[in-house]
Amino acid sequence: MWAALRAAPQAPLLAARDPECDLVLDGSRCYLSNDGCGVWVTDPDTGERRASTKADVADSARFVDAVPQVSFYWGPLATAEDVPRATRPLHELEAIFANTSKHFQAVDVVGEGMTRRAVEMARAVAGGAEELRRRPIMSLIACPIDPLGNEAASLEAALVAAEAGVPVGFLSLTLAGASAPATMAGNLVVSLAAVIAGIVLLQLAYPGAPVFMAGAPSVMDLKTGGYTGGSPEDHVLAAAATQMAHHYGLAMNIGTMASGAKEPGWQAAVDDALSTLASVGAGAEMMSGCGLLDGSKTLSYAHLLMEAEVYGIVQKVAGGIEVSDETLALDVIRKVGPGGTHLAEKHTRTHLGEISRPGVWDRTPYDAWLRDGRRGALENAEERAREILRTHAPAPLAADVRAELRRLVETAEAGLV
Repeated sequence: MWAALRAAPQAPLLAARDPECDLVLDGSRCYLSNDGCGVWVTDPDTGERRASTKADVADSARFVDAVPQVSFYWGPLATAEDVPRATRPLHELEAIFANTSKHFQAVDVVGEGMTRRAVEMARAVAGGAEELRRRPIMSLIACPIDPLGNEAASLEAALVAAEAGVPVGFLSLTLAGASAPATMAGNLVVSLAAVIAGIVLLQLAYPGAPVFMAGAPSVMDLKTGGYTGGSPEDHVLAAAATQMAHHYGLAMNIGTMASGAKEPGWQAAVDDALSTLASVGAGAEMMSGCGLLDGSKTLSYAHLLMEAEVYGIVQKVAGGIEVSDETLALDVIRKVGPGGTHLAEKHTRTHLGEISRPGVWDRTPYDAWLRDGRRGALENAEERAREILRTHAPAPLAADVRAELRRLVETAEAGLV
């Protein structure tokens, strides 16, 4: 096992259409993505919940493209419920590749035939097979069937991706009391076993294939038997799973933020803040993700923006304090002296940009808050979300590439993958 794990490359690259958005999984930072596979959307104009569509896949990819805190697109964020189920993942790929320049991590691509078509689509966007291998703009998530199983369709997809040089992460979704023991330690054993088994298999088949670990270990809700989405155990398990990934010398994509709250309120804020702090504090290379409520079922664009702000705050906290002659600023302190002000100093102008600024958080004076109709973070986020959806345009794909993506989808539909 250890020989196979040591064959995996260190610091794999997750490239993007825009090289400025490339991700290197070297442990130097934690990259945030959206959550994935929601089936409902809170309409940003009406506030009503409705089934998600292919247009929502495109809109959500375009939205992620516009939010700087979100480093890659995971999913799809919301599934295309209005297209044939047999070819749905390919419709989603078509919409995603056309609407974001960031890296895409596919979640619902399974089976050999489907994955080969998905790889062909990625090659069309990347500029050919060798260019995709050199700069993989797509990675793949393969999910074991807990407890202790890797199904054939998922392994076939992982093997096709590895053969093409597409990075693969194995994602375990253990549920304590159901698919894993009720204890956190036992939950981790089951979660890690299938993930390590899948990675070892890929390294035996394709030594040096880029891989990473992924996980979202959780606990069963004791009333409903379902997924809790935000239990205290989730936060501890996320940190522990990340530490185990590093023990094996692998990067981790940990599931975070998936609150069971039905609206972006107090419960969601606490769940998001604590889970993000646990994941970033443990040193996870990737964190998926933001944007969904109700245990990863319902997309809310306003919620995504507020979660992105939570992530920014936690990243600032995790960055700590740099101590150097420049940051201690003793000369400036002596110059200003007692009773002076640092406002006019060059040192202040140089470093003011390092101070975090709120995006949608409300810091208005109380009187202004009353005058503006008691608007808060949620109202600000809703307005900003509508503006992004109305105005943001991603870097376009070339017309011939878009035509090739359309051809591949139509060919798959004709053959009924």
